[in-house]
Amino acid sequence: MLTAYFEEIQKKLQFVLNKEKEKMEFVSNKVVETIQNDGIIQLFGCGHSHILTEEVFYRAGGLAPIKPILIEPLMLHEGAIRSSQLERQNDYAEEFMKKQDIQKHDLVIVISTSGINPVPIDVAIHAKKAGAYIVGLSSFEYHKSQSSRHNSGQYLADVVDLPLNNHSKLGDGTLHYKDFEVAFGPTSTVIGAAILNGILAEAIKLMINKGMKPPVFISGNVAGADDHNKTLLNKYSDRIDLLRFNNNTL
Repeated sequence: MLTAYFEEIQKKLQFVLNKEKEKMEFVSNKVVETIQNDGIIQLFGCGHSHILTEEVFYRAGGLAPIKPILIEPLMLHEGAIRSSQLERQNDYAEEFMKKQDIQKHDLVIVISTSGINPVPIDVAIHAKKAGAYIVGLSSFEYHKSQSSRHNSGQYLADVVDLPLNNHSKLGDGTLHYKDFEVAFGPTSTVIGAAILNGILAEAIKLMINKGMKPPVFISGNVAGADDHNKTLLNKYSDRIDLLRFNNNTL
């Protein structure tokens, strides 16, 4: 199934590019606009979706003004089952979202493959009330067959400014073998990472074409990177506490 999985990923990547390209390009322009206006790009996800918020954070070859909203009980390392239970709670996001510094020039990307659970939906609603532009990344296939768990009956795609579809299958598994009845081989993380990195790569190109110097980190394992990166850390650490020197060493 190794070859089958790689083939499925390749097909899905091309399919997503064909179907979502126009919207992804629009988000790339929003990234440029955000940086021009001294905003930052913030990302949120629960469970495995939170992995994508870290994928593009403090990344060699990636943009510096990126902040993951990391709520540890909603991640996996404090208890996988508990994180799933908490994600389903209406109003759970209210307390931690009050503490988030979301401003009107920010771009917020909320990631939830199912798009049915209350916490990501409430995060998007709260961030939108703060005046930020909100992008949702989910699988629209869930909307066709699964009821929303949010009190309003809405899905993530309903409450954001721009919904992106990762085109994951219901349940995320994409492979079948013999008479085994459970689909396996999830695609949402691989495809999600490609969507986010593709959007940011396009944004960097757009900034160069505008005569801007994109704020891109250099790998700390490359000679001369420390001084370059320190300048970016100084510029963005006021808004992104995880970039502050008292929390990090280069």
